[in-house]
Amino acid sequence: MFKNIIKIFIAFIVLILVIVGGYVIYLTTGYYRINDLKEYSVDTIESNELVELNTSYKITTYNIGFGAYNHDFSFFMDEGEMLDGTKKKGSESRASSKQVVLDNTNGVIEEMKKLNPDFMFFQEVDAEASRSHKVNQYEMIDNAFNNYNSLLVSNFHSRFLFYPILKPMGSVDSGIVTSSSKLIEKTVRHKLEIDESFPTRFFDLDRCFSVSYLPIKNSDKYLVLVNVHLSAYDEGGVFRAKQLEQLISLFNVETSLGNYVVCGGDFNHDISFDDTFNGFLSNQKTPEWVYKLNKEDIENKALNMRFVTSTNAPTCRSTDMPYTKGENYTVVLDGFIVSSNVEVSVINNIDLDFVYSDHNPVYMEFILK
Repeated sequence: MFKNIIKIFIAFIVLILVIVGGYVIYLTTGYYRINDLKEYSVDTIESNELVELNTSYKITTYNIGFGAYNHDFSFFMDEGEMLDGTKKKGSESRASSKQVVLDNTNGVIEEMKKLNPDFMFFQEVDAEASRSHKVNQYEMIDNAFNNYNSLLVSNFHSRFLFYPILKPMGSVDSGIVTSSSKLIEKTVRHKLEIDESFPTRFFDLDRCFSVSYLPIKNSDKYLVLVNVHLSAYDEGGVFRAKQLEQLISLFNVETSLGNYVVCGGDFNHDISFDDTFNGFLSNQKTPEWVYKLNKEDIENKALNMRFVTSTNAPTCRSTDMPYTKGENYTVVLDGFIVSSNVEVSVINNIDLDFVYSDHNPVYMEFILK
Protein backbone atom coordinates (compact mmCIF):
# COMPACT_ATOMS: atom_id res chain seq x y z
CA MET A 1 0.00 0.00 0.00
CA PHE A 2 2.85 2.34 0.88
CA LYS A 3 4.50 1.72 -2.52
CA ASN A 4 1.20 2.40 -4.27
CA ILE A 5 0.81 5.69 -2.38
CA ILE A 6 4.33 6.70 -3.41
CA LYS A 7 3.56 5.85 -7.07
CA ILE A 8 0.32 7.85 -6.98
CA PHE A 9 2.12 10.78 -5.38
CA ILE A 10 4.89 10.70 -8.01
CA ALA A 11 2.34 10.41 -10.79
CA PHE A 12 0.47 13.40 -9.37
CA ILE A 13 3.66 15.49 -9.23
CA VAL A 14 4.52 14.53 -12.82
CA LEU A 15 1.01 15.46 -13.92
CA ILE A 16 1.29 18.88 -12.25
CA LEU A 17 4.68 19.47 -13.89
CA VAL A 18 3.29 18.50 -17.30
CA ILE A 19 0.32 20.84 -16.87
CA VAL A 20 2.48 23.74 -15.66
CA GLY A 21 5.09 23.13 -18.35
CA GLY A 22 2.42 22.91 -21.03
CA TYR A 23 0.84 26.15 -19.82
CA VAL A 24 4.20 27.96 -19.86
CA ILE A 25 4.75 26.77 -23.45
CA TYR A 26 1.20 27.90 -24.32
CA LEU A 27 1.86 31.39 -22.95
CA THR A 28 5.38 31.72 -24.32
CA THR A 29 4.53 30.61 -27.87
CA GLY A 30 1.61 33.05 -27.91
CA TYR A 31 3.63 35.99 -26.62
CA TYR A 32 4.78 38.63 -29.08
CA ARG A 33 5.29 42.36 -29.25
CA ILE A 34 3.77 44.44 -32.03
CA ASN A 35 6.40 45.87 -34.38
CA ASP A 36 7.52 49.44 -33.74
CA LEU A 37 6.18 52.30 -35.89
CA LYS A 38 3.18 50.37 -37.13
CA GLU A 39 0.82 52.69 -39.03
CA TYR A 40 -2.93 52.73 -38.52
CA SER A 41 -5.69 54.52 -40.38
CA VAL A 42 -9.30 55.14 -39.42
CA ASP A 43 -11.53 52.46 -40.98
CA THR A 44 -14.39 54.85 -41.74
CA ILE A 45 -13.72 58.58 -41.97
CA GLU A 46 -16.58 60.26 -40.14
CA SER A 47 -15.23 63.81 -40.42
CA ASN A 48 -13.13 65.51 -43.10
CA GLU A 49 -13.06 68.81 -41.22
CA LEU A 50 -9.57 70.21 -40.68
CA VAL A 51 -8.03 71.69 -37.56
CA GLU A 52 -7.55 75.47 -37.76
CA LEU A 53 -5.11 77.93 -36.26
CA ASN A 54 -6.25 80.48 -33.65
CA THR A 55 -9.33 78.43 -32.85
CA SER A 56 -10.23 77.12 -29.39
CA TYR A 57 -10.40 73.33 -29.00
CA LYS A 58 -11.30 71.02 -26.11
CA ILE A 59 -9.57 67.75 -25.27
CA THR A 60 -10.00 65.12 -22.54
CA THR A 61 -8.00 62.16 -21.29
CA TYR A 62 -9.56 59.36 -19.26
CA ASN A 63 -8.24 55.98 -18.12
CA ILE A 64 -11.47 53.98 -17.89
CA GLY A 65 -9.96 50.93 -16.14
CA PHE A 66 -11.61 48.32 -18.45
CA GLY A 67 -14.99 49.13 -16.85
CA ALA A 68 -14.31 47.22 -13.64
CA TYR A 69 -13.58 49.95 -11.12
CA ASN A 70 -16.71 50.86 -9.24
CA HIS A 71 -16.19 51.83 -5.59
CA ASP A 72 -16.24 48.18 -4.49
CA PHE A 73 -13.41 47.06 -6.78
CA SER A 74 -9.82 46.47 -5.63
CA PHE A 75 -7.07 45.14 -7.91
CA PHE A 76 -5.11 42.01 -7.00
CA MET A 77 -1.70 43.38 -8.02
CA ASP A 78 -1.88 46.44 -5.77
CA GLU A 79 -0.65 46.62 -2.19
CA GLY A 80 -0.71 49.49 0.30
CA GLU A 81 -0.50 50.49 3.93
CA MET A 82 -2.71 52.57 6.19
CA LEU A 83 -1.24 55.33 8.38
CA ASP A 84 -1.62 53.03 11.39
CA GLY A 85 0.49 50.35 9.69
CA THR A 86 -2.35 48.07 8.59
CA LYS A 87 -1.45 46.33 5.32
CA LYS A 88 -3.88 46.35 2.40
CA LYS A 89 -3.97 44.16 -0.71
CA GLY A 90 -6.44 44.18 -3.58
CA SER A 91 -8.33 41.02 -4.44
CA GLU A 92 -10.05 41.24 -7.83
CA SER A 93 -8.79 40.56 -11.34
CA ARG A 94 -12.12 40.86 -13.17
CA ALA A 95 -15.13 43.13 -13.05
CA SER A 96 -17.74 41.68 -10.69
CA SER A 97 -20.28 41.38 -13.53
CA LYS A 98 -20.99 42.25 -17.13
CA GLN A 99 -23.58 44.79 -15.96
CA VAL A 100 -20.93 46.66 -13.95
CA VAL A 101 -18.81 47.01 -17.10
CA LEU A 102 -21.80 48.21 -19.12
CA ASP A 103 -22.83 50.70 -16.42
CA ASN A 104 -19.32 52.10 -16.02
CA THR A 105 -18.69 52.38 -19.76
CA ASN A 106 -22.04 54.08 -20.33
CA GLY A 107 -21.24 56.42 -17.43
CA VAL A 108 -17.92 57.34 -19.08
CA ILE A 109 -19.72 58.03 -22.36
CA GLU A 110 -22.34 60.27 -20.72
CA GLU A 111 -19.69 62.30 -18.90
CA MET A 112 -17.78 62.84 -22.13
CA LYS A 113 -20.95 63.94 -23.89
CA LYS A 114 -21.46 66.58 -21.20
CA LEU A 115 -17.94 67.93 -21.80
CA ASN A 116 -18.37 67.73 -25.60
CA PRO A 117 -14.63 67.69 -26.39
CA ASP A 118 -13.18 67.95 -29.89
CA PHE A 119 -10.61 65.27 -29.08
CA MET A 120 -10.67 62.40 -26.57
CA PHE A 121 -7.95 60.12 -25.25
CA PHE A 122 -8.93 56.90 -23.48
CA GLN A 123 -6.71 54.26 -21.86
CA GLU A 124 -7.49 50.67 -20.76
CA VAL A 125 -10.28 50.17 -23.27
CA ASP A 126 -11.13 46.50 -23.81
CA ALA A 127 -12.24 45.19 -27.19
CA GLU A 128 -12.61 41.60 -25.99
CA ALA A 129 -11.39 40.39 -22.62
CA SER A 130 -12.35 37.93 -19.92
CA ARG A 131 -11.77 40.59 -17.25
CA SER A 132 -14.52 42.78 -18.74
CA HIS A 133 -16.89 39.88 -19.52
CA LYS A 134 -16.31 40.22 -23.28
CA VAL A 135 -17.91 43.70 -23.43
CA ASN A 136 -16.55 45.57 -26.44
CA GLN A 137 -15.93 48.95 -24.83
CA TYR A 138 -14.27 50.35 -27.93
CA GLU A 139 -17.35 49.57 -30.01
CA MET A 140 -19.57 51.23 -27.39
CA ILE A 141 -17.46 54.41 -27.45
CA ASP A 142 -17.18 54.42 -31.24
CA ASN A 143 -20.94 54.02 -31.67
CA ALA A 144 -21.74 56.67 -29.07
CA PHE A 145 -19.51 59.21 -30.82
CA ASN A 146 -20.32 58.21 -34.39
CA ASN A 147 -19.35 61.60 -35.80
CA TYR A 148 -15.78 61.22 -34.51
CA ASN A 149 -12.84 59.56 -36.22
CA SER A 150 -11.83 56.91 -33.66
CA LEU A 151 -9.00 54.43 -33.52
CA LEU A 152 -7.95 51.76 -31.03
CA VAL A 153 -4.24 50.96 -30.85
CA SER A 154 -3.45 47.70 -29.06
CA ASN A 155 -1.31 47.82 -25.93
CA PHE A 156 -2.41 44.62 -24.13
CA HIS A 157 -2.97 41.37 -25.99
CA SER A 158 -2.60 38.12 -24.16
CA ARG A 159 -3.62 34.50 -24.17
CA PHE A 160 -5.52 33.20 -21.15
CA LEU A 161 -3.67 34.32 -18.00
CA PHE A 162 -4.45 31.74 -15.33
CA TYR A 163 -3.58 34.15 -12.55
CA PRO A 164 -4.59 34.62 -9.84
CA ILE A 165 -5.44 30.91 -9.65
CA LEU A 166 -8.90 31.18 -8.07
CA LYS A 167 -9.93 34.28 -10.08
CA PRO A 168 -7.89 34.22 -13.29
CA MET A 169 -7.61 37.36 -15.37
CA GLY A 170 -8.15 35.37 -18.57
CA SER A 171 -7.44 36.51 -22.12
CA VAL A 172 -7.17 40.20 -23.00
CA ASP A 173 -7.44 42.33 -26.13
CA SER A 174 -7.21 45.95 -25.04
CA GLY A 175 -5.74 49.28 -26.03
CA ILE A 176 -5.67 53.07 -26.04
CA VAL A 177 -8.24 55.01 -28.04
CA THR A 178 -7.97 58.37 -29.76
CA SER A 179 -11.21 60.00 -30.95
CA SER A 180 -11.21 63.18 -33.03
CA SER A 181 -13.94 65.38 -34.48
CA LYS A 182 -11.33 66.48 -37.06
CA LEU A 183 -9.58 64.59 -39.85
CA ILE A 184 -6.76 62.25 -38.83
CA GLU A 185 -4.33 61.67 -41.70
CA LYS A 186 -2.50 58.78 -40.05
CA THR A 187 -1.64 57.27 -36.67
CA VAL A 188 1.71 55.68 -35.79
CA ARG A 189 2.15 53.25 -32.91
CA HIS A 190 5.44 53.66 -31.01
CA LYS A 191 6.59 50.67 -28.98
CA LEU A 192 7.66 51.52 -25.43
CA GLU A 193 10.44 49.71 -23.60
CA ILE A 194 9.18 47.28 -20.95
CA ASP A 195 10.59 44.64 -18.63
CA GLU A 196 10.56 41.53 -20.82
CA SER A 197 11.84 39.16 -18.15
CA PHE A 198 9.75 36.10 -17.27
CA PRO A 199 6.99 36.31 -16.03
CA THR A 200 6.79 40.14 -15.79
CA ARG A 201 6.35 40.57 -19.53
CA PHE A 202 2.96 38.87 -19.41
CA PHE A 203 1.58 41.52 -17.03
CA ASP A 204 3.23 44.78 -18.14
CA LEU A 205 1.21 44.89 -21.36
CA ASP A 206 2.59 45.64 -24.81
CA ARG A 207 3.13 49.23 -23.80
CA CYS A 208 3.01 51.90 -26.48
CA PHE A 209 2.01 55.45 -27.25
CA SER A 210 0.05 56.44 -30.34
CA VAL A 211 0.87 59.49 -32.46
CA SER A 212 -1.96 60.87 -34.61
CA TYR A 213 -1.25 63.45 -37.31
CA LEU A 214 -4.00 65.98 -38.05
CA PRO A 215 -3.48 68.33 -41.02
CA ILE A 216 -4.07 72.02 -40.29
CA LYS A 217 -6.08 74.21 -42.66
CA ASN A 218 -3.95 76.67 -44.68
CA SER A 219 -0.75 75.32 -43.11
CA ASP A 220 1.95 72.77 -43.91
CA LYS A 221 2.20 71.85 -40.21
CA TYR A 222 0.34 69.20 -38.22
CA LEU A 223 -1.42 68.95 -34.91
CA VAL A 224 0.25 65.91 -33.37
CA LEU A 225 -1.91 64.15 -30.76
CA VAL A 226 0.06 61.76 -28.53
CA ASN A 227 -1.93 59.30 -26.39
CA VAL A 228 0.17 57.58 -23.72
CA HIS A 229 -0.12 55.03 -20.89
CA LEU A 230 3.21 54.45 -19.17
CA SER A 231 4.13 51.42 -17.04
CA ALA A 232 2.75 51.09 -13.53
CA TYR A 233 4.51 48.04 -12.06
CA ASP A 234 8.15 48.99 -12.48
CA GLU A 235 10.31 48.60 -9.39
CA GLY A 236 12.79 51.45 -9.21
CA GLY A 237 11.14 53.25 -12.12
CA VAL A 238 13.81 52.01 -14.54
CA PHE A 239 11.53 51.40 -17.50
CA ARG A 240 9.35 54.43 -16.84
CA ALA A 241 12.50 56.55 -17.16
CA LYS A 242 13.31 54.88 -20.49
CA GLN A 243 9.75 55.43 -21.68
CA LEU A 244 9.95 59.13 -20.85
CA GLU A 245 13.17 59.37 -22.87
CA GLN A 246 11.32 57.86 -25.83
CA LEU A 247 8.61 60.50 -25.49
CA ILE A 248 11.19 63.27 -25.26
CA SER A 249 12.83 62.03 -28.46
CA LEU A 250 9.50 62.20 -30.29
CA PHE A 251 8.75 65.67 -28.91
CA ASN A 252 12.08 67.02 -30.15
CA VAL A 253 11.54 65.61 -33.64
CA GLU A 254 8.03 67.02 -33.98
CA THR A 255 8.74 70.46 -32.53
CA SER A 256 11.82 70.82 -34.74
CA LEU A 257 9.44 70.47 -37.69
CA GLY A 258 7.26 73.25 -36.32
CA ASN A 259 4.35 70.93 -35.55
CA TYR A 260 1.89 71.51 -32.69
CA VAL A 261 2.14 68.75 -30.08
CA VAL A 262 -0.49 67.81 -27.49
CA CYS A 263 0.42 64.74 -25.42
CA GLY A 264 -1.98 63.41 -22.83
CA GLY A 265 -2.77 60.30 -20.86
CA ASP A 266 -1.89 58.27 -17.80
CA PHE A 267 1.77 58.96 -16.99
CA ASN A 268 1.82 56.69 -13.92
CA HIS A 269 3.92 59.34 -12.18
CA ASP A 270 2.86 61.94 -9.64
CA ILE A 271 2.57 65.05 -11.83
CA SER A 272 1.14 67.44 -9.22
CA PHE A 273 3.64 70.24 -9.80
CA ASP A 274 1.98 72.97 -7.69
CA ASP A 275 4.58 74.02 -5.09
CA THR A 276 1.84 75.05 -2.65
CA PHE A 277 0.07 71.69 -2.91
CA ASN A 278 0.57 69.24 -0.01
CA GLY A 279 -1.43 66.28 -1.27
CA PHE A 280 -5.00 65.10 -0.89
CA LEU A 281 -6.64 63.95 2.34
CA SER A 282 -5.99 60.26 2.94
CA ASN A 283 -5.58 57.66 5.69
CA GLN A 284 -2.99 55.77 3.65
CA LYS A 285 0.75 56.12 3.25
CA THR A 286 2.14 56.98 -0.16
CA PRO A 287 2.31 53.66 -2.10
CA GLU A 288 5.67 52.37 -3.30
CA TRP A 289 4.57 52.59 -6.94
CA VAL A 290 4.14 56.38 -6.80
CA TYR A 291 7.11 58.23 -8.30
CA LYS A 292 7.20 62.01 -8.19
CA LEU A 293 8.15 63.29 -11.63
CA ASN A 294 10.63 66.15 -11.82
CA LYS A 295 9.18 68.19 -14.64
CA GLU A 296 12.42 70.15 -15.11
CA ASP A 297 14.13 66.89 -16.09
CA ILE A 298 11.65 66.55 -18.94
CA GLU A 299 11.32 70.19 -19.96
CA ASN A 300 15.10 70.71 -19.97
CA LYS A 301 15.46 67.89 -22.49
CA ALA A 302 12.34 68.65 -24.52
CA LEU A 303 13.04 72.37 -24.79
CA ASN A 304 9.84 73.32 -26.60
CA MET A 305 7.48 71.34 -24.36
CA ARG A 306 5.83 72.05 -21.01
CA PHE A 307 3.55 70.15 -18.63
CA VAL A 308 -0.04 71.30 -18.16
CA THR A 309 -1.56 69.74 -15.05
CA SER A 310 -3.93 70.65 -12.23
CA THR A 311 -4.31 69.81 -8.55
CA ASN A 312 -7.94 70.90 -8.17
CA ALA A 313 -8.88 67.19 -7.77
CA PRO A 314 -7.06 63.84 -7.84
CA THR A 315 -7.06 61.78 -11.03
CA CYS A 316 -6.23 58.34 -9.58
CA ARG A 317 -7.07 56.40 -6.41
CA SER A 318 -5.28 53.52 -4.72
CA THR A 319 -6.82 50.17 -5.64
CA ASP A 320 -5.37 48.03 -2.86
CA MET A 321 -8.80 48.33 -1.19
CA PRO A 322 -12.34 49.41 -2.15
CA TYR A 323 -12.84 53.17 -2.40
CA THR A 324 -13.98 55.39 0.44
CA LYS A 325 -13.52 59.13 0.02
CA GLY A 326 -10.82 60.42 2.37
CA GLU A 327 -9.53 56.91 3.15
CA ASN A 328 -7.78 55.85 -0.08
CA TYR A 329 -4.56 57.46 -1.21
CA THR A 330 -5.25 59.69 -4.22
CA VAL A 331 -2.86 61.44 -6.59
CA VAL A 332 -2.58 63.24 -9.95
CA LEU A 333 -1.23 60.82 -12.57
CA ASP A 334 -3.11 62.16 -15.60
CA GLY A 335 -2.60 65.37 -17.55
CA PHE A 336 -0.99 66.90 -20.61
CA ILE A 337 2.32 68.01 -22.09
CA VAL A 338 2.10 70.60 -24.88
CA SER A 339 4.50 72.36 -27.22
CA SER A 340 5.28 76.07 -26.82
CA ASN A 341 3.15 77.01 -29.84
CA VAL A 342 0.04 75.63 -28.08
CA GLU A 343 -1.70 78.16 -25.81
CA VAL A 344 -3.68 76.60 -22.95
CA SER A 345 -6.59 78.56 -21.46
CA VAL A 346 -8.24 75.91 -19.23
CA ILE A 347 -6.95 72.83 -17.40
CA ASN A 348 -9.25 71.03 -14.99
CA ASN A 349 -9.40 67.61 -13.36
CA ILE A 350 -13.06 66.55 -13.46
CA ASP A 351 -13.98 65.30 -9.99
CA LEU A 352 -16.31 62.34 -10.55
CA ASP A 353 -15.25 60.81 -7.21
CA PHE A 354 -14.01 57.73 -9.11
CA VAL A 355 -17.55 56.53 -9.73
CA TYR A 356 -16.82 54.85 -13.11
CA SER A 357 -13.08 54.11 -12.88
CA ASP A 358 -10.07 54.29 -10.58
CA HIS A 359 -9.25 57.46 -12.54
CA ASN A 360 -10.96 60.80 -13.02
CA PRO A 361 -10.89 62.50 -16.44
CA VAL A 362 -8.84 65.61 -17.25
CA TYR A 363 -10.17 68.44 -19.43
CA MET A 364 -8.15 71.06 -21.32
CA GLU A 365 -8.90 73.92 -23.72
CA PHE A 366 -6.19 75.11 -26.10
CA ILE A 367 -5.40 77.21 -29.19
CA LEU A 368 -2.85 76.56 -31.93
CA LYS A 369 -1.04 79.89 -32.10
